Parts: sequence; C-alpha cells; structure tokens
Amino acid sequence: MQNEFNAKLTLRTLAAFVALALLATMVPLRLAAQDNDDPPTRAARLGHVDGSVSFQPAGESEWEPAAANRPMTTGDKLWADRDSRAGVQLGSTSIHLNSNTGISFLNLDDRTVQIQLSSGSISLRVRRLEHDDVFEIDTPNQAFSIFQPGQYRIEASEDGSRTVVTVRDGEGESTGNGQTYTVHAGQRATFSGADRLNADVEQVGDPDDFDRWSDGRDRRFDDSRSARYVSPDVVGSQDLDEYGDWQPNPEYGNVWYPRVEPGWAPYHTGHWAWIDPWGWTWVDDAPWGYAPFHYGRWASVDGRWGWIPGPREVRPVYAPALVVFVGGGGPGMGGNVAWFPLGPREVYVPPYHVSPAYVNRVNISNTTVNQTTVTNVYNTTIVNNNTTVNNVTYVNRNVNGAVTAVPQHAFAGGQPVARSAVTLTRQQIAAAPVNARVAVAPTQNAVMGPRAGTDNRVAGPPGAVFTRPVVAKASPPPAPVSFAAKQQVLAAHPGQPVARQEMQRLRPATPPATQPVVRQAPPGKPATPTVVPVAAHPGNQPANPPANQPANRPGNPNANERPGAVPPNRLQPSQPPANQPPANQPSNRPAQPNRPFEPPGRNDRPTAAQPNRPEPNPPASNRPTAQPPANRPVQPSPPPQNTRPAEQPRQNETPSRPQTPPPSYRPPQNQPPAQARPQTQPPPKPPTPQEKKRQDDQKKDQPH
Repeated sequence: MQNEFNAKLTLRTLAAFVALALLATMVPLRLAAQDNDDPPTRAARLGHVDGSVSFQPAGESEWEPAAANRPMTTGDKLWADRDSRAGVQLGSTSIHLNSNTGISFLNLDDRTVQIQLSSGSISLRVRRLEHDDVFEIDTPNQAFSIFQPGQYRIEASEDGSRTVVTVRDGEGESTGNGQTYTVHAGQRATFSGADRLNADVEQVGDPDDFDRWSDGRDRRFDDSRSARYVSPDVVGSQDLDEYGDWQPNPEYGNVWYPRVEPGWAPYHTGHWAWIDPWGWTWVDDAPWGYAPFHYGRWASVDGRWGWIPGPREVRPVYAPALVVFVGGGGPGMGGNVAWFPLGPREVYVPPYHVSPAYVNRVNISNTTVNQTTVTNVYNTTIVNNNTTVNNVTYVNRNVNGAVTAVPQHAFAGGQPVARSAVTLTRQQIAAAPVNARVAVAPTQNAVMGPRAGTDNRVAGPPGAVFTRPVVAKASPPPAPVSFAAKQQVLAAHPGQPVARQEMQRLRPATPPATQPVVRQAPPGKPATPTVVPVAAHPGNQPANPPANQPANRPGNPNANERPGAVPPNRLQPSQPPANQPPANQPSNRPAQPNRPFEPPGRNDRPTAAQPNRPEPNPPASNRPTAQPPANRPVQPSPPPQNTRPAEQPRQNETPSRPQTPPPSYRPPQNQPPAQARPQTQPPPKPPTPQEKKRQDDQKKDQPH
C-alpha cells in the first residue's frame, strides 16, 4: 500500500510540474500576442448621409463635411445637424443618428464597441453579439451595456441630465453612481439625476418617425439578396442589390457585376485618405462602394469587371485597400503614383505593422488562397522589410484600364482621383516595380477629407456636446494623437503608420480640451426602478390597447388600483369629468362608487342592497301618504334607476356612441322602490249643485 501511495504521489508531482511548464510557455505567447501592432480586424462605415452631416477625424479639432463610405474607428466623431440624419454600419450592426445628434467612438476594436452619446438620439440594431463582446453607449449620467442582440434606442437630453433607453427587443443594463438597472424587452426606461441615478420604467409606446425611418433602413439588410453570397459581417453588402447582379462563374463561383459605364475600373472613382492605424485607405464615391473595396477581390471576366467575395462561412477581416502599387512615385513614373486591384488568390501584403496570424486572417477571409503561399509572401516582404514584391504575376496588371495613376501631390492631399488621373504607357507600367506600400507621406487634407478647407462647409455641433463628461463602465483607450503631433514621424517613414509604442510617446500628458472627459462608473449594485403606469405618459401608449378596456381616461383607474386613487406621476385632470357637478358645488345625490353607467331598462327590476350604497328609506307604512292634487290624474311612479355615474362606460364594454339618459328621465330623489309604495285610491269627488238637485229630484220621485 505504501509503495502504491508513493507511486501516485510521484505521478501527481510530475503532472504538476508539466502543467507549470506549459503555463510558463503559454504566458509569453499571450503577452506577445497582446504586444503586437495588429490593427482591429473591423471598422465602422459611414454609409448614409441625409442633410447636413459633419465629421471630425480622431485627434483633430476641425469639422468637415462627412463623406459617405468613410471608414470610422476609435476617436472619430459624427454630428447630424438639424433636419439631418446619418447611418453607420459595423459588421451586421446598424447605428442610426437622428437630427441634432452626435456620437464618438471612444473605443472600437475586435471585441469592444464603446460609443459616446452626449446629446440626441440613436437607434441600434445589434444582430450578433459574442459572449465576451462589450457593447456600451455612454451618456452624461449613465453607461448602458447591451447584453443581447436586439433593437435599442438611446436618447440623451440636450442638457445632459436625462437618458431614455428603449429596448424593443433584447436586454441591457444601465450603470451610474453605484447603481445598476436591467432593462428588458418591451420597456422604456428614463434615467435622471446626477448624484443618484433614478429610473422610471414604462411600457414601450408607438414608434415615431425616426423609429420608422430606422426600421426602413434595417429592412434593406434583412431583405438583402446578397446575404446568400457573402458573410453577414461584410459591411455594405446590402447596397449591392440595387446596383448590380450576381452570376455564377465556373472558375470563381458567385460573382457580382456592377452596373457601370463602359471603361469603368475599380479604385478609380474616389479618393485616398489617411486613417490610423491602417494608413492609406480607399474611400469610394459610389453608393455601393464599400464592400467591394475592403473585402474580396476583383477580376476581369470577358471584358467586364466583377467582384468575388471571400468564403461566406469565414468571418471577414477589414482591409484599407486591396491593391498593390506600381512605381510608388519613383522617377520612372514621372512623379506619379499608380495602383491596380488584387485578383482572386493573390496575397494582400499590409503596409502596416502586423503579425503572421493577421496576414493569414486578412487573406483567408477575403479570397481562396493557399496558406503556404501567404506565409511565403509574408516572409519575403514583411520579415525582410522589403516592400517590393518579386516573382509574383498579377493578373490585373495587364488588363486594359486596370492601372490608375495620379500625380504624387494629388495622392498625398487626398484629392479626387477621377479628376486628377493621368495616363501611363504600357512600357511605364511594365518597367515599374510593384510595391506593397506606397512611399508617400500624407498631408493634413488627406486626414480631413477632399472638401477640407473649401467653402462647402457644414455646421458643427454646439461646443458643449462633445466636451461634456460622460459616464463609462469600460475603460476607453487614451485620446488619439493629432496629425500635427505625428506629422514629423510620418514624413520620416513615408507611407507607414506610426507604431503603437511610438504613438504612446507622442501622446500629450494632458488631453486636448476638444476630447471627451470620461468619468469611470463605480461598481454598481442592482436597484429597482419605479414602474410608471401607461396613463402617466399619454404619448407613449401602446399602439393597440386591449379591446373591452377604456383607454386610460382620467377617472378610470387601472384594474389594480383603488377607485379614486391617483398613481404616482399620473397627470391630474384640469377639469372635472362631464356630467358631474364641479368639486366646489354640493351634490344632492348620495355618494356612489365609481361605476360605469348602465342605460335605463337594464336594471329596472328590484335589486338587493349593494355595498357602498345608501341605506333604503323607511317603509312607506311608517310615513304619511302623499295625496295627489285634486282634478289631476295619478302619474305612475318612474322605475328605480341605477345611480352609477352617467359619464362612465360599462366595464368590459366600449359603447359605439355616448350612453346618455333619455330626455324624460329624472333621477329619483331618495325614493323607495316602486313596489314598496302602497296602492291607494283617490277620494270621491263632491257633487256639483246641478248633480245634487238632480239627486234630490230622483229621491222625490221614488215611491215611499
């Protein structure tokens, strides 16, 4: 037994040493993965601009007109002015901005979406959410975390004192000032207060114009035919439906062909923008021009350009521009910069700092390519720090019209390409080297956009909108660095983004005044909100109230309330209900319970005494009998009527027209039931003088 025990102890000890050894080898790998300079594999897209919408790039202080298809990332800000709206897509998630609304991405990476909403209203449709994803909307008095896919609306008041969260589908949690409130599907929660977060929860009401507009934009995604051919996370794929056609191809599979003019070529109608952390990024002018320029590959099929998406079952990885550059502005190109799109099965070499795993993901997700090919290209270009691509035959390089070129100054300034394009000869294209990165440093205009510094400007938000502090649950990254602070580094390494470590050195110790101030929310404890009855907010009533029930009119309390009791926050009627005496006038009728009126004829039979009704009057035998006046016919007594208030409809019955008593009806005044009244005969009438004389004459004529 002792030997067996020692053997078991030895095995356990060896197993413990092996586990520690494995852990020691895994920790450096995890740290190394965290320390690499891989950029996020996703970016948001400014997809829809309606009216006056302005944009402020990360780290900048000026506002410029927003350009559709602009990729957005951490630090970017968006403002929809009066009578304007905007739409942003992030994977399968839709974000809609109402008028007078501004948002900023406090953080946007592979697992975190953190949006600042200082003023205005946004609608979100979250279609997918992983278990470790963070999706948070921060306002001046709370941070709302989305826990489930669904449909949400967040509103922040102009002064920052109130936040309204509407959850039509899904579930989330609001955090602020040490308290947390869970908001479920079908609830509308109003959060107010600064030192203490108060919450009122009510039923979701009818959608308004902004809700209907957002739903219409979302239906374009839900009903998209392109969803059969591309991953749902390919941003902008729903725009392909109305601007092109899908056709099968024996070599490439399903191919999308845009409806364009003859001579059109990819990456020709748009401009180049400098967007950190990727660097040079293509922004296309076409309304459908996002998905085909940041995912997949292009091919010329029978003289017609077609877009081939990546595998549908693979989660796509965003790329700033899937092209290779020709010449890079060298002397053989006459000072011009040229490029052409990558074809199917061709490897994309990122011009920014990345790991081998990133290069593999960005290629495998966007085209059908052998992993060995990807590794070989990575080793010959990135590892050896040689951006010139050798021994690779690119199919689109020799396609007529595939190569687009502009002067170097137009490229560096982000000018429209179609307006600045120049023609290159076949000899120039064939003789120039092919590069994964263009060695051109950006200017300020490449950061701000093609309309920067022009007279075509838009109104920016009020100064307090983005400088107002917001409450955050997740810790956002430091504020972005301005272009002016990193321009010298960019000029020293043209075409290459600033590395993460270098960016930390350039970051100022004190954030600029234009950057949002974030207050970290303390750990919260679950709190119970105040449930507000539907009648407290007439404008937020359900679209179809239950049949057989009144529509919460004053004087008709809910079923779970005492008659006459006024629920909290319920508006008091300014005038007394119809058909009732004012409060300052006495009533001659006994107090009656708040019951619906029933028309005459229903309750004309004698009834037993009811609770909360006045005691019956004494029996008729104990009081004098009223005698009718002489020479007047006896009037029948009116039947007793139910003395319930006439202004209330019957419970569980909604009359088609007002139920009012007939004109001849008069309520009885403390009368006993009709059957309790004794049946008396009127006294005989005294004879007239003529009748008396005739009676006397008759007596004389009678024999004695």
